[in-house]
Amino acid sequence: MLTKSYIAVLRPIRHPMEFGKLLESARTLADIFEVVKLAVERRMRRSRAGLMLGLANLGNQPGGWLGAFYPVGTNIIVMNSIPMRRIEETDPGLFKPYVFHVLLHEYLHSLGYLDEGAVRGLALETTRELFGDEHPATRIAADPLRFFPNLVYPDVNWQPENVNIELVDGFDRSSTGYIG
Repeated sequence: MLTKSYIAVLRPIRHPMEFGKLLESARTLADIFEVVKLAVERRMRRSRAGLMLGLANLGNQPGGWLGAFYPVGTNIIVMNSIPMRRIEETDPGLFKPYVFHVLLHEYLHSLGYLDEGAVRGLALETTRELFGDEHPATRIAADPLRFFPNLVYPDVNWQPENVNIELVDGFDRSSTGYIG
């Protein structure tokens, strides 16, 4: 498991291979999110704390499935547990890059970037710069529909109704380090 001290040691990352190694060493969704936050901090010099992650069965939508959503003005990212489970079962090598991409996309929304096209571009630029062109996370960011042909990006105001959300314990660890 990645810890705050481990993340602090890796803050001076300069080479794309180091970010790839950091993502590969992640063991939990919270670990992957720490890599996302480090990537955004490194690339954009922006951050926020206090986010929660909720997992929910968001099902399939007409023409595809939704990876996640961020309700504007909240402190929660809600990920669809169904595609995560399906990717883990069918192509485990894409699980961490997929989760990284989805969390990066939603984290950018939480920072105030609400335009879908702009967020996709920022996610691609960030991933490309920090992982290099050939890393699966970059290839997913460049063309998510190639990897996941039925992926749907929601409109910024979209929110599902009657969803049972399971919160992930200890998700945004670096924002709660002062709690004993």
